[in-house]
Amino acid sequence: MPIDLSAVGRTVGPWEQSWTPEEALLYALGVGAGAEDPLAELAYTTENTAEVDQQVLPTFGVVLAQFSGPGVDFGDFDPALLVHAEQELVLHRPLPAEGRMSLRRTVTDVFDKGKGALVVAKTEGSTINGEPLLSTMSSVFVRGQGGFGGERGPSVDWAPPEREPDAVLTFQTTPSQALLYRLGGRDHNPLHSDPAFAGRGGFPRPILHGLCTYGITARLLIGHFCGGEVDRVRRIYGRFTAPVLPGQELIVHAWAEGNEAAFRTETKEGGVTLDRGAFTFA
Repeated sequence: MPIDLSAVGRTVGPWEQSWTPEEALLYALGVGAGAEDPLAELAYTTENTAEVDQQVLPTFGVVLAQFSGPGVDFGDFDPALLVHAEQELVLHRPLPAEGRMSLRRTVTDVFDKGKGALVVAKTEGSTINGEPLLSTMSSVFVRGQGGFGGERGPSVDWAPPEREPDAVLTFQTTPSQALLYRLGGRDHNPLHSDPAFAGRGGFPRPILHGLCTYGITARLLIGHFCGGEVDRVRRIYGRFTAPVLPGQELIVHAWAEGNEAAFRTETKEGGVTLDRGAFTFA
């Protein structure tokens, strides 16, 4: 069965999701916290350091929202042909080190991109008392499922300022980055660990999770523009444009305008992997 166009408007939930301090710490390690200097990001990587309160990286909220609860059925296809296309996170308040939230997910759009279908879903998370906590928008591109005559979707013009970036931030991923991230990121998709499965998707070897690149990028931006203070983060958006192989170096170019930074993440080899980025902070 191809993409199910009647999935638009389909909603699942609410359901509850909980997390522990240890899960937040493992996620932080998966996106590189402490990898270059074990003493530099102790608020993300420890819960018992003297005079340091544990902070939860905001992008852990995407993991909590999207890798939990019932799935939304939007068709039957080879999962090896599905890749992450876009991710947005809006924070209404900082995530506590331990907690529970209520979640509800809705498929909002299915767009015809010719070579594939773009499926967009939004998830709203609130505290158990009903206070808004976070909102996410995620889209996936399913190769070979386009050409059904649907709308292509909105086109957004984006270009960084015509000047040198205000920040150039780097992180060297390790060959085992995906194996570590899949544990804290709750994403056991074999595309990131199984060579045969990755080969079915047309990749020479398992690739890094797009959300790992997203989390690494966010962590670097928070460190530079927010002094590592997660309660200053408001929104993070990016479009995935090319895969990253574990072991490649990531380079984030960022241009600040007031309380927002446009950014683009590339590999050292020059390929853009996370594009049209927007990072809003207080």
